Amino acid sequence: MVEIDRIQQRAIRISFVLGIFILLLKFAAYFITNSSALLSDALESIINVVASAFAMWSIHVAKTPPDADHPYGHGKVEYFSALLEGVLIMVAAAGIVYAAFPKILNPDVLQQLDMGLAVSVLASGLNLALGLYLVRQGRKTNSITLVADGKHVLADVYTTGGVLLGLVVVWISGWFWMDGAIACVVALNIVWTGYGLVRQAVKGLMNEADSALTQEITRLLNENRQPEWISIHKLRAWQAGRFVNIDFHLVLPKDISFERSQAIVNDLEELFRQHFGGVAEVLIKTDICFDDLCGGCAFEKCPEPDHNGKAVPWSEDALRADLHHKKAREGA
Repeated sequence: MVEIDRIQQRAIRISFVLGIFILLLKFAAYFITNSSALLSDALESIINVVASAFAMWSIHVAKTPPDADHPYGHGKVEYFSALLEGVLIMVAAAGIVYAAFPKILNPDVLQQLDMGLAVSVLASGLNLALGLYLVRQGRKTNSITLVADGKHVLADVYTTGGVLLGLVVVWISGWFWMDGAIACVVALNIVWTGYGLVRQAVKGLMNEADSALTQEITRLLNENRQPEWISIHKLRAWQAGRFVNIDFHLVLPKDISFERSQAIVNDLEELFRQHFGGVAEVLIKTDICFDDLCGGCAFEKCPEPDHNGKAVPWSEDALRADLHHKKAREGA
C-alpha cells in the first residue's frame, strides 16, 4: 500500500512539473509564429497543468482511510478530478473556436514557421513520454486519476501531431486561412476527449455496473470454488479509485454450523483482499439453500435425494441476479 502511494505521488508530481515546462515550450512556439493552431495547442496544455495540480490533491485525499463521515473511504474524489478535467477541456475548446474562427475569414501571415514547428516537435515528444508513463503507472496502481491524466496527455500528443502536419501544409502552400481551420478542428477533437472523461467520471460517481470488475470476480470465484459454496447471487461490485467494494449473498448447506459458516466467510474475504492487493472491502450475507438448487450443487454430504453432486460453473449474469430471493418470495 505504501509503495503504491509513493508511485502515485511521484507520477503526478512528474506530470505537474513536466507539464509546466511543455506549456512554456508551446507558448514559445505560438509567440514565434503567431499561429492560432499553435495557440490552441498551448491552451490545451494549460488544462493539463491545472488537472495535474488537482490530481495531486485528489490522490492525497483518496488514500485517506475511512472515517466516521466517510465510512466507504475517500476514493471517489478521483472521479471528481476526472470530471473537472473533462469540463475544463471542453471550456478550453470553446475558447479556441472563439479565438480561431475569425482567422479563417481574415488570416494572418505566419512568421518563422520552421522554428515554431521545431519547438512544437520537442514539446510533443516530451508529452508522448509523459502520457505513456502516466497511463502505465495508473494501471499499475489502479488509479483512475493517473490513467485519465495520461490519456489526456496522449490526446494532446495526437492533437499536436495533427496541428504540425497542417502547419507544414500551410508552410508549403501559403494558405494561411488553414491556420484558423486547423485550430477549430483541434477544438472538436478536444471536446470529444473531454466528453469521454466526463462520461467516465459520471459512471464512477453513479456506481454504474462495471462488467470488467464483475467478470474478474466471477473468474476468481469459479477458480477457487468450494463444495460448500452452493450458490452466489446478488453480486454487486464497484470501484472508487483503487479501492474495490464487493458484496453478495452466499448460499450454504442447511445443516452447516455457525462456526463453519463464519470460517467460510472469513476465507472468502481474505481471498478477495489478497487478490486486490489489500484494498478490497467485502460484505457477505449467508443464506440457507433451497431444494431447487440441487441441480448445480457439489456438496457431497447433502441429504437431499435430488442432489447430483455436479457443480455448474457460475456466469457473471447468474451471480448478479437475485433469483434466490425471488423464489423465496414466491414460496419456493
